[in-house]
Amino acid sequence: MVVFAGQGDARRSMELLWGPRVVAPRTGPGPKPGLSVEAIVAAAIEIADAEGMGALSMRSVGERLGRTAMALYTYVPGKTELVDLMYDRTLGELPSAFPASDGWRPAAVALADALWDLHLRHPWLLQVSPARPVLGPGEFHVQETLLSVLAATGLPLSRVRWVVAALFNIVRGSVQAAAESRQAAQETGQSEEDWWYARSALLGELAPDLTARFPTVARLGPSVEAASDEPYLEREARLSFEAGLELLLDGVEAAIVKASGPR
Repeated sequence: MVVFAGQGDARRSMELLWGPRVVAPRTGPGPKPGLSVEAIVAAAIEIADAEGMGALSMRSVGERLGRTAMALYTYVPGKTELVDLMYDRTLGELPSAFPASDGWRPAAVALADALWDLHLRHPWLLQVSPARPVLGPGEFHVQETLLSVLAATGLPLSRVRWVVAALFNIVRGSVQAAAESRQAAQETGQSEEDWWYARSALLGELAPDLTARFPTVARLGPSVEAASDEPYLEREARLSFEAGLELLLDGVEAAIVKASGPR
């Protein structure tokens, strides 16, 4: 499921992203608090975190808040604008401070780790396509943070821009596999271990010449030797992320040396 942001009314979406948050006045007796854009967005994020984007609707958000869906439309025009707000608010959770006292590389690693954690904490972010940016403060905050950390390399910003894109893609691509590993177990009711056990046994029976037919694949062997309670695919995704990040940053260091010219 891919969701494209920025599909609602452009002016209303941008006003909600950048404008003040308005709380509705109480309209009747009782302790029920007034609604607000922030409360609606927070409830929507809770639903997406717990049940995925498929469970998100104006009705489900209203039910969580003890209101009807119609009561929400005074604050948010519809689900498309709500997705913009959810996405942008969640990106705003990324810390802004990654001290470079030990150099730009440790700061870049810490930033990449924070992005990994953010996406694994809110896996529905991976369903929102970056093809249409929401252009909200949260999104600009992520860009500013990435650029600021990597600008410390001393490379021209025109090149840092592409390093930022590569780093973001490494994080997003790797964490997708980790998030889907968790989702698969929840939605199918079958653990990853049970799934692999059933099929690996059949593979050995039905393709006894597998090693001979695919010798290079066979040479890989298990990539994680240490015992761990973490699911195999999630560990693989994390290792892929770390390896890809290391190679990227090695390349950046090589670019820095090259840019400095002959010694």
